[in-house]
Amino acid sequence: MRTTPFLLLGSAIATPAAAGTVTVTIPRLNVAEYHRPYVAVWLEPEGGGPARTIAVWYDIKKGGNEPGTKWLSDLRAWWRKGGRSLKMPADGVSGATRAPGRYTIPLPRDLRPGNYILNVEAARETGGRELVSLPVAVPNGSGKASGRTELGPVSFSR
Repeated sequence: MRTTPFLLLGSAIATPAAAGTVTVTIPRLNVAEYHRPYVAVWLEPEGGGPARTIAVWYDIKKGGNEPGTKWLSDLRAWWRKGGRSLKMPADGVSGATRAPGRYTIPLPRDLRPGNYILNVEAARETGGRELVSLPVAVPNGSGKASGRTELGPVSFSR
């Protein structure tokens, strides 16, 4: 079957460009008892204002009497900035914990241009807790920061 390309004139649908991407690295740790970390990624307007959660990774299949959401409060900074009011699972935001590796998260397309503080927080059972913050300018900025234990490099790019 032969296909012919076609062009629709006057009916092009413009989709907004992505506001940028966040790259989060979860390092491989050489410890006796390793548990995947819970991770929260959120943005706050630089001058203050409500936080916007971009991603939350937690143990969504935790069995027994204690659901995985019980330990979301261990992500203390995110929890105080609005995590406690977010109903889980949150469509397009929440997901399962991740193994060590590098992960790319697109920012929401409806994110308004401006200056923000990007926050990435990780907490791990029998491990530590770490928060990495990075100023970013949407849509044209970029930046990098790095954690020391629970998080590796964190970056923002357009």
